[in-house]
Amino acid sequence: MSKLLHEKLLLVLMFLGISGALVAQEVSGIVKDDSGPLPGVSIVLKGTTTGTTTDFDGKYLVKANNGDVLVFSYVGYDSQEITVTGSTLNVTLKAGVALDEVVLVGSRNPSRTAVDTPVPVDVIDITELSSAGPQVNLNQILNFVAPSFTSNTQTISDGTDHIDPASLRGLGPDQVLVLINGKRRHNSSLVNVNGTFGRGSVGTDLNAIPSGAIKRLEVLRDGAAAQYGSDAIAGVINIVLKSNVNELTFNVTTGANFTKNANNQTGGVDGGTVNVSANYGIALGDNGGFINFTGDFDYRDYYSRMKEWEGDVFNLYNTVERFANNDGYNLANLLDDDVDDVIQYGNQAGLGLSPTATKEELQAILSADNTTAELAARGLTRSDFNMRVGQSEVRGGRFFANLSLPLDDYGTELYSFAGVSSRKGNSAGFYRLPNQSRTYTPAYINGFLPEINSTITDRSFAVGIKGKVNDWNVDLSNTYGKNSFLYVIGNTYNASLQNASPFTFDAGGFSFAQNTVNLDINKFHDDILNGLNVAFGAEYRLENYEIVAGEEASYGQYTADGALITVPSQSASVDFFGNSRPGGAQVFPGFRPTNELSRGRNSVAAYFDLEADFSETFLASFATRYENYSDFGSTTNFKLATRLKVSDNVNFRAAVNTGFRAPSLHQLNYNSVSTIFVDGIAQEVGTFSNDSKVASLLGIPQLKQETSKSVSFGVTAKIPDANLSITADAYFVAIDDRVVYTGTFEPQLDGSGEYIDDANAELGGLLEQANASGVAFFANAIDTESKGLDVVITHKANVGTNGRLVTDLSGTFSKTKRVGGVKSSDVLEEAGLVDTYFDETSRIYLEEAVPRTKINLTNNYTVNKFNVFLRNVYFGPVSEATNNIANQQEFASKLVTDLSFGYQASESLTLTVGANNLFDIYPDRAIEANRSGGRFDWSRRSQQFGVGGRFLFARLSFKL
Repeated sequence: MSKLLHEKLLLVLMFLGISGALVAQEVSGIVKDDSGPLPGVSIVLKGTTTGTTTDFDGKYLVKANNGDVLVFSYVGYDSQEITVTGSTLNVTLKAGVALDEVVLVGSRNPSRTAVDTPVPVDVIDITELSSAGPQVNLNQILNFVAPSFTSNTQTISDGTDHIDPASLRGLGPDQVLVLINGKRRHNSSLVNVNGTFGRGSVGTDLNAIPSGAIKRLEVLRDGAAAQYGSDAIAGVINIVLKSNVNELTFNVTTGANFTKNANNQTGGVDGGTVNVSANYGIALGDNGGFINFTGDFDYRDYYSRMKEWEGDVFNLYNTVERFANNDGYNLANLLDDDVDDVIQYGNQAGLGLSPTATKEELQAILSADNTTAELAARGLTRSDFNMRVGQSEVRGGRFFANLSLPLDDYGTELYSFAGVSSRKGNSAGFYRLPNQSRTYTPAYINGFLPEINSTITDRSFAVGIKGKVNDWNVDLSNTYGKNSFLYVIGNTYNASLQNASPFTFDAGGFSFAQNTVNLDINKFHDDILNGLNVAFGAEYRLENYEIVAGEEASYGQYTADGALITVPSQSASVDFFGNSRPGGAQVFPGFRPTNELSRGRNSVAAYFDLEADFSETFLASFATRYENYSDFGSTTNFKLATRLKVSDNVNFRAAVNTGFRAPSLHQLNYNSVSTIFVDGIAQEVGTFSNDSKVASLLGIPQLKQETSKSVSFGVTAKIPDANLSITADAYFVAIDDRVVYTGTFEPQLDGSGEYIDDANAELGGLLEQANASGVAFFANAIDTESKGLDVVITHKANVGTNGRLVTDLSGTFSKTKRVGGVKSSDVLEEAGLVDTYFDETSRIYLEEAVPRTKINLTNNYTVNKFNVFLRNVYFGPVSEATNNIANQQEFASKLVTDLSFGYQASESLTLTVGANNLFDIYPDRAIEANRSGGRFDWSRRSQQFGVGGRFLFARLSFKL
């Protein structure tokens, strides 16, 4: 290009720019709905990223030319595109609630709104909740806003302290499918085997996804396996990521528990938290492309709600140790058969021991409790031997990106989203007391509190391309995800190693990876009936589950000479009283080389989906899906749904479907030894796979898929004159061959302490090799039925001159129960072990450990620059999970109140302060029989809303 031509081109561009500026004008107006002005409505100049939002009076001001198109959009309202014809443009958006949002789940019709779907879909605006509410992690946000969803932080439950199990409609964590932007999300690598709701299940780690990256959630409350495959028996949660551009959102939230039961119930402040989150989007190209980034960091301090340990701590032998230790004596020598030193220091303590006493005589004398005297002599109190009964400490960071890049003017789009998160957790187990054989007192003279340190890493990446081929919408994508969970056990000991034991152990861990390829094709025919949508597609999924062994000392049990025990004939080292010292890291024995494995499988699926509007009032849909798994075979499922529009404001809807859930690779292959407390008694319980020799001896059958049948019926209604919206949906779900985690089996002994037969002797030998005293399995042990009713009522009103009040009342009323007998085997029945196969504790976890009734009343009031958020959540009763029927306590229903106040200090800065559990409500205290000597004043097995008490928070929000 010549210099002259270049200069002329610049002049032309300058002229066009000046001309444009001369023509451009300031367009202003008010955006409202049937109730009045709407604050926060987005106004964008179509085809550009130029735009603004309405203020608290619904007013806006934007520069635009005559002929330009402005796009007005707001969550819960139909978007409107209006051509500019002058300097004033007032807009009325169509009245409605979030149910009018176009959704990605429940229907494959790309333009179906939630109010028109034949199954219930809730649309939850996470941006609003995370700005006004006290919760910042996704599990807790949903726990307090979605009545059919339940998730609580667990305690003294190994890895489950760091990943919260979640439930939809009272079913298991592995019976709800999670999607991101409509694509299957991988599960966690953690399988819950300790004492919590969801025991034996594998869920999705929702807290690996930053809430700041989420635009909205779509919660499909209906069986959807025929549409989406395994895990969708209870429903689907679809996470829609943010896509906004040229806007930086930065939030800092900090808070702590200000409660009467803080600091071991002495009152004050504990459990401090900090969350820092940022989101920013960049426009790509001229056709609406974008890339949106979110990063956040959070820290959560632990808290404990244990007041003080009430049981024994020290015996007289510990008194002897104290005197020897004060004399500079090596306490390890007291364990030798030479008892002279024991007698010497015992008599220094004033115990009056006979100089000729034998070790057996000393054992009888020195086993006596001496807790009160020793506490005083050592300057200790009972609370020095407390556990951490409350939330674990967690520190983590997350980064997510969401990309859309239009490739042409015909709708072809390259899209991608990806995320990475890393969390480090720290929790503690049961205190190892100095009078226990689990404690090697030469290393910990006052006992110790062992800690579980976890490193949880989660990575995901999805890429796809979609567009039109001969008027058909085609979407081809690949989604990969991997979750790993590694353990380092600290402040602990392998007691059987005695002086040779380290204090910290690499205990190994596990990981789960999933890769899913999807091809989805659909076309909407507006010239057939009143509209016919045809969709079909295929899916190929690869999964892999791995267990990695820890270091030898983390799992091994050793002889007195320090030799690793490999055969039953070897004897472990013992304490002074002759009790065998347990092997492995206290609180969490590491994975053994025999536990190590890498198991994979694949599945191939094809689906077909029809949805027809037979008339303006009648819609029907049909879906079927065939899926074949490489490890257990094929399944075919169906779904039939319908919606009848009685009037413009009333719809009836119904659905019937079959479903399935493939047993997870974790359930098929997990094997390890864990310290599990059953009714306060510690047991080293080995989990064995169903194809093991141990399973064969007990007659445990192979795992197979769960199958389900469900039906739902509902009504949606709008009352425009009252600005009221109502939905009510009843459902029934029957699940056959449900996978549970069994009770603990132990080798059977006769009256003389001998094994009753050769099979039990072989079982005992196998458990000894595994350093376990009992064994448990995953098994298709029962059939269940779940039924319930979900109700959602939304009302909006103007209050005063500038005030606006949005009220949501929602509730779930559900019940799950076992039906029929336990599906055991002849071997179990002949041995009388059916009640162990599915025990009372398992029944309560299934039927009564989470609230069956939950009601939420939320009020959000905005006036000028102020916002008031008030929420009351009613949590129904739950029951204590225990095998002792006499101790099955019911914990009464409770009402928890959240309140926050927001102030918009400027266009870019908002300040919010408030409280979760404003009135410091706690669940009922445990009865004496369930307190475990003062460890658990509140249940750790069955939780309604946690035991944190009042939580106060403050938040700074910047938007630039």
